[in-house]
Amino acid sequence: MNGMRNDNARHTDFGFLKGCIKDNEKAIPSDLDMIFERRGRFLVGEWKRTGEKLSIGQKIMLKNLSLNPYFSVIVIEGYSDGNTTEVNGIYFFRNGKLEKTNYRCIDGLKDFINRWYKWADEFV
Repeated sequence: MNGMRNDNARHTDFGFLKGCIKDNEKAIPSDLDMIFERRGRFLVGEWKRTGEKLSIGQKIMLKNLSLNPYFSVIVIEGYSDGNTTEVNGIYFFRNGKLEKTNYRCIDGLKDFINRWYKWADEFV
């Protein structure tokens, strides 16, 4: 598979799996919009358009991932539809709480990712 860019890509509908866990019939899978790996460390990103909220399940999942020392978790306020990309803010889960960063543009996101990569590169 070369790159994941596909202007016609659709989101997977996991509704068919609702109820498959007998002990929790409301459970439904969630997906991640972005993930990087470096030396066993992971940077996970979830994209939300301005005004769009994380679902309760997503928030629980991302918070719990952020509590794992191998995962760093961000929420990017913006979108990328193949023709246009906009980054209006980046939020970082720190100690299980979502905090707004000073990054508010595409170059800011790239800088954040590069800083994370250098941090992760220190682990051998």
